[in-house]
Amino acid sequence: MIDPIYSLSGFFVGLLVGMTGVGGGALMTPLLILLFGVHPATAVGSDLLYAAVTKTGGSLVHGLARSIDWRVVRRLATGSIPATVVTLAVLSHFNLNGDAARGLITLVLSFALFLTAIALVFGNALVRFYRARVPETETERIAICTVLVGALLGLLVSVSSVGAGAIGVVALVVLYPRLPIARIVGSDIAHAVPLTLIAGIGHWMMGSVDWHIIVSLLAGSLPGIVIGSYSAVRVPERALRLVLAATLFVVASRMVYEHVTEPSSIIAAFSHRAAP
Repeated sequence: MIDPIYSLSGFFVGLLVGMTGVGGGALMTPLLILLFGVHPATAVGSDLLYAAVTKTGGSLVHGLARSIDWRVVRRLATGSIPATVVTLAVLSHFNLNGDAARGLITLVLSFALFLTAIALVFGNALVRFYRARVPETETERIAICTVLVGALLGLLVSVSSVGAGAIGVVALVVLYPRLPIARIVGSDIAHAVPLTLIAGIGHWMMGSVDWHIIVSLLAGSLPGIVIGSYSAVRVPERALRLVLAATLFVVASRMVYEHVTEPSSIIAAFSHRAAP
């Protein structure tokens, strides 16, 4: 049941995730689509359940270290869970194995990859710029903004499996400047567990999950994450993040070039849904 090629890919992705903390979806989903030729819907659905398992392990570690702010997790989930359910309901009206779904998922995935690349390179600068020019926000407004961020993450993750990592962390750093970075990362990972699990189950019910891929990826990525976590202190994180950001930018650009140049299938799908 375990494909060594998938496991090897999972190992290298897990290694990079352990070193940089970047969400596996930003690396794994494009890898499945571009390198292995997996349909985007299947790649997203399989990666969501794969992420639910890996992030559960990370959440347990942060929970034991008491580096999770459950107030932040609840606020994020208040926005992300309903957004995920609504997004899955909309996706269920499409043939996920068809060209329309391929184009839609590719568009959202490319957008999420561009955002992740920007967050990796300019995240710290954007946070400093924001803090220097925007006064401290009221508590009630912070709570509302957190719910809205959760809703955006629910939409992005449900369609593309990308967004719960670098994008979520940067948003939380902006909203909670006094919260230690360890608690921000822990809260983001804890929130990603129910988000990816619910979205993954939704994709499974729609038939866009390949368990063979999931098992093979987990067999390689779990030891990769452990080794990467121990190696993180010996590798210049800034250089790795720049390389990853450049890679994501190139991958997203290639996906846009290959699929967005022919959007007729998406337009036709929406026209067909709107027809009486």
